[in-house]
Amino acid sequence: MTRPILTQREAAAACGVSRSTIRRRREAGDLPGCVEDPARGWMIPVDALLAAGFRLNAPSPAEEPAAEAPAGPAEAPIDGGPDAAALRAELDRIRAEHALALAHAEYGQKLAEAEAVHLRAQLAERGERIADLQRAVAALTPAPQRSALTPAPGGPTVPGQAQAEPAPAAEADGPRRRWWGGRS
Repeated sequence: MTRPILTQREAAAACGVSRSTIRRRREAGDLPGCVEDPARGWMIPVDALLAAGFRLNAPSPAEEPAAEAPAGPAEAPIDGGPDAAALRAELDRIRAEHALALAHAEYGQKLAEAEAVHLRAQLAERGERIADLQRAVAALTPAPQRSALTPAPGGPTVPGQAQAEPAPAAEADGPRRRWWGGRS
């Protein structure tokens, strides 16, 4: 007959110890045969727990006979002493704070992601507007200067990514005259 395999949480509850005790003993190699299940986490054979000295369904310390030796500090379950209630209350408070901080962080992340989507949409709209303005300026510019204003196909249309080369400056002595048949 094979004994069942328990999760770390189930093993801790069955043995009357904390999950961290089970985890530490597993990491130390005291619980052979443990396997990691992607869906349920670490699975621990009951035989490994018994071989490591744990007792399943261990009675609370008040029910234990006085002749038994106490467990080590890492294996000792929290008894019903006066400090246990204070420790449990502190643990509950810390868990509540942690849950609140986690919820706050998740909300902040969702808010930041929504803001990023909004900013990307605004950037796309402004890029389209800039492209429209560039086309309008190119349409209103005389043909010789138009090539300097028109961005290359597939080129950037958002300011700051690339600058168009300026139009050539007019010559100081006016437009260049062509020489036709000996006259200047």
